Amino acid sequence: MSPVAMGGPALFIGTDTVYVALVRPELDPADPGVREAAAEAGVTPEEFAGPGNVWALMLDEDGEGDGFELPGARDIEADDFAEQLQRALVAGEPFTAEAGNFLRLEARPSPTTWQLTAHVTPPEGHDAGPWTLELGTLPTADLLADLEDFRRTLV
Repeated sequence: MSPVAMGGPALFIGTDTVYVALVRPELDPADPGVREAAAEAGVTPEEFAGPGNVWALMLDEDGEGDGFELPGARDIEADDFAEQLQRALVAGEPFTAEAGNFLRLEARPSPTTWQLTAHVTPPEGHDAGPWTLELGTLPTADLLADLEDFRRTLV
């Protein structure tokens, strides 16, 4: 099967090997991979692509990935979380930021970086979790740029 390209807003926090990502995948019905997958599933490409308005939380720790949908989550809540992170990073003090009841970030600053820990709680009925992920030491400038880029995709 052809690879299916996904777009949509995405906020990745972490490194290549340990991260959490708040994403709203969007599939393009015109993408050849989507068309092929839709044909294999016996539905139209538009049905296969879906509405593109369901948020999900993805996580990975050394190749052990997981994720879950966030029913009812909206763009405004994702933007509020990103804005909360921006304000806290600029303030430069240790903080905790929460995105609903599924993600809590604890952050400790140093002069130009932040040490971040993510606490992820999946919805009831999910087979795995909860998780505590040490996301590493991340540069403040990169975090702020990623948050700004993410918020721009929500407009």
